This record gives sequence, structure tokens and C-alpha cells, in this order.
Amino acid sequence: MAELAKAHDFSFTTIDGAPMPLAQYRGGPLLVVNTASQCGFTPQYRELQSLWEKYRDSGLTVIGVPSNDFGAQEPGGNAEIKKFCQDNYAVDFPLAGKEKVTGGDAHPFYQWAADEGGEGAAPRWNFHKYLIGPYGELAGVYPSQVKPLDKSLTDDIERLLGTSKS
Repeated sequence: MAELAKAHDFSFTTIDGAPMPLAQYRGGPLLVVNTASQCGFTPQYRELQSLWEKYRDSGLTVIGVPSNDFGAQEPGGNAEIKKFCQDNYAVDFPLAGKEKVTGGDAHPFYQWAADEGGEGAAPRWNFHKYLIGPYGELAGVYPSQVKPLDKSLTDDIERLLGTSKS
């Protein structure tokens, strides 16, 4: 029987066009978020950057995946998206190039995550979050309304990092 897929089996392309295999993040938690520059949730970039700054030295990686799937709220190209994120939110966490995140032609990572998470796990809007554990397992799914610094998410990140206070 073939081994079941893990998040680390997938790869994105960076916003600058370089390969971004998720296997390079093996051993630490990974937060993958579909983003958009013209959404009511766009200010979450600020909290994603704060989350990255707080936990990156402990092993967390945050990856933004721009998508135009919801409300056509990410109409720009990769260079424009990168400039927007840097100029408005000082984003320096990894950004993938623009991808489809829903439906049959969604990026394979998003198809896998929706299958792994079951009903309701597919993104329904921008800033949907997937927390991946150190071994590539799906460790949590958080809808757009859950902010990056929400206690439920940070507690799960700290648990995966082995730094929880509980």
C-alpha cells in the first residue's frame, strides 16, 4: 500500500519564481494561508508578520499563498503583490506565487488539505489557514475569521513547537 501523502510532498513556486518544496520545512510547524490584497481580511498580513517574527526562531514558518479565487480580490501579478505586501505590511515571510486554492484545478496542496481536513476544510474565503505539523500532518484548520494571533491558533503552534505553558 502506498504511503499516504503529507504536506511535505507538495511544492509551491515562490513569488519570485523559485521552487519552494514544503519538504524544506520538515521538522517544524508550517502555517499556510491563502491571501488577497483587496479583502476585508487583508490587515491580517500584519498579524501574520507578527506571528512569523515571534515564532520563526523556534521553528515556525508562515507561507502566504496569494489567490484571486474569492471576490477577485487579488487581481495583480506576483511583482505587484510582493510590492504591496512589503510596502504596506513589511512582509518578509515566504510568499508563494499566485495560485488557485479551490475547486478541481486548485493547487495540489489545497486539494490534499481539503481532503485531509474533511467537510468544511476547503477555503471558503481569503485568509483561510492550515497548520501543518513537523511531520507533514494536517494539525489544524482555521477559517478567515480566526486571526493569526488568536489564542486558539497560537496555542496550537506552541504545542507543536513544544513551548506551550500547559
